[in-house]
Amino acid sequence: MAGNIPSKKKIVVPISDDLQSYLRRYGRSVELPLQYDDLTHYESSIPLEDHEGNPTYWEQVFYNEYDRENLYRSLTRIYSLLKTDGDTDVLQHLTVARVDYCTFGNTKPFRIRIINGLNDNYDHFYIKKSDASRIYGAELEELLSPNSFMYLHHGDTLIEEHIAGIPGDDFIRKNLADTTFNQIRIAKEFVKFNERCFVRLLGDMRAYNYVVDITPDIEGSQYRMRAIDFDQQSYEGGSSFYQPKYFKENNPIIFLGQQHMTVDTMKQYQMEERSLIANRIKASKRRVSALFSVMIKDEISNPKKVEKLKKELAYHHSTKVFDHCKSMGEIVYENLKLVLAKEFKQSTAIFDLASDE
Repeated sequence: MAGNIPSKKKIVVPISDDLQSYLRRYGRSVELPLQYDDLTHYESSIPLEDHEGNPTYWEQVFYNEYDRENLYRSLTRIYSLLKTDGDTDVLQHLTVARVDYCTFGNTKPFRIRIINGLNDNYDHFYIKKSDASRIYGAELEELLSPNSFMYLHHGDTLIEEHIAGIPGDDFIRKNLADTTFNQIRIAKEFVKFNERCFVRLLGDMRAYNYVVDITPDIEGSQYRMRAIDFDQQSYEGGSSFYQPKYFKENNPIIFLGQQHMTVDTMKQYQMEERSLIANRIKASKRRVSALFSVMIKDEISNPKKVEKLKKELAYHHSTKVFDHCKSMGEIVYENLKLVLAKEFKQSTAIFDLASDE
């Protein structure tokens, strides 16, 4: 479908004063010892391959000796802010193993590998350019999904934790030839993942933009699909762009669902996910209210895309509730109310922004 292809490279949306105030209020805004641009002054790089020897979009970058010492000290400090709320006692055990740079996509992140000297275990985190769309996406992930997601912001820089899991494209290629029991669970999780994305309008969930976390369980495994790229939070105008089922890269999982699930079963899983989202909103009502009070006033896309998405969602839901919307934030707000109320008699009072003002 044409609607699930980004029209062109996404623009970077600046952080508004209201969004900055929100980030400070909820502990996302901190003073960082370096900014994204400080990492761009590397002297050389070499391409990186994956564990099977295939080329990737990543390259390892190298700095001169003077810059490297200062940068690495700052990077371990950032890691402590991300993981231990700035507890400096852990710094003596941490070293930077390497810094990688991704040449693909809008984000162009730096990936930092940190080694713990006590046990030689390593972890990663990412440094990206600030973008309001990405921050709204990260906040909605934290508030509406079953996944906790840690990130920090300062100036033009966004710090994100690493989300562990098997990249979706690798998972589809290697893990679908499983028992019928596990295939049913994979298909079930994809239905729920598709619902989570559509309810909060997170777009571009092609297989390489999410990972799959596998947990061994009695007589099989449990699966959790997690978005790892929030760049396309409510930006494009096509409604199919926000439903992973319409990306051809995900077709092998769609075929599993067609093989193992009925329409009624699929609707049941959709309703389960909507119920869970509603419960999460109830549990974090004040913060959800504060976020949408900011988001509905922000301009995170252009008017043509806003109008297109209004029309497509109005057609999808057979409703006129989107007619008054003037921003993507308003559309997400109305879509949340509508989807949770549709066939699932959930009171929309949980969305009353004025109640927490």
